[in-house]
Amino acid sequence: MIKADGAWELFGETKVLHVGRGKKTVTYAPDGESKDEILKVSLGRTGNLRAPALRVGDTMYVGYNDTMYKELIG
Repeated sequence: MIKADGAWELFGETKVLHVGRGKKTVTYAPDGESKDEILKVSLGRTGNLRAPALRVGDTMYVGYNDTMYKELIG
């Protein structure tokens, strides 16, 4: 299980982070200014990184949203 510090380390290695939340997808460019907001939406109630979490090149996908993954497989 990946906690906040480990999740932020993963996000720091990416240029784009997509977080699926139900019917919505939120996109971020991970930086120090948005750290708290990013961790709030990408961690579950237990404090672990939400699943599924997928890294493709310099882009990371966290959580589930049909549209987000349909765009990924294109």
